[in-house]
Amino acid sequence: MSGFIATVISRTPAPGLGRAVIVAAGMIAALAFPVLGQDGTGPLPANADARSYGGGWNCTLGYRVAGEACVAIDIPENAYATGRSFGSGWACRRGYEEAGRGSCAAIPVPDHAFLRSSGYDWQCDRGYRQDREGCVPIVLPDNAFLAEDTSGSGWTCERGFSASSGACVPIAVPENGYLTNANYGDEWACERGFLEINGRCDPVALPENAFLDPASYGPGWRCERGFETVDTACVAIQLPTNAHLERSGNTWRCDRGFQLADGECVLGR
Repeated sequence: MSGFIATVISRTPAPGLGRAVIVAAGMIAALAFPVLGQDGTGPLPANADARSYGGGWNCTLGYRVAGEACVAIDIPENAYATGRSFGSGWACRRGYEEAGRGSCAAIPVPDHAFLRSSGYDWQCDRGYRQDREGCVPIVLPDNAFLAEDTSGSGWTCERGFSASSGACVPIAVPENGYLTNANYGDEWACERGFLEINGRCDPVALPENAFLDPASYGPGWRCERGFETVDTACVAIQLPTNAHLERSGNTWRCDRGFQLADGECVLGR
């Protein structure tokens, strides 16, 4: 690189261009030979510690590299040195947030609230919920208790009650029904052997050769294996030759190698 610079200077054709060429050559040299200390190399300056591996040095906490020296970081009150080489080099302590002009201001915590464990925000005490920048008491209606989630009303109805217009009203459970305890959806369901019809729980009319089906749809029963549903009855399945019951047991299909033709299973063509 030095030979290249000397060649460029020696071959400068006009005296008026000599200064520009020399300046350019100086810039090239600066890029080729960086100043020691920018990356923690060179003689050990004050407020620096030698690296434990790889050679060179690092500025001690609260200082940063400036040329070949370590200069103090201007850390505001209620802040601490981060030890990072980028950014401001400091961060606000727990309970404080960065304000204008490089300072740390206390996070305002309203009455009936406490600072979150993260230290960056606050949360209302139990029995209170957030309303804008303050905490207001949660008003419990009858038959309700405080909820863990305070983002809504802050309360939940007791078992057997449902929220309606800011109150907890009893859930009307019909005879032969029970509470589901579901947070959403149906509040009650019919007991086994009963079917919901127009808000009632009517007994399931179980035909012969059938059993109760817990599915929430259908008549509440299914035919036994080998029987099929015909209207409201279970009729025995007449299996043709070379056929078998399907997995459900309520339908049939032709054996492998046979195909259905006019209700019979015949060899495939």
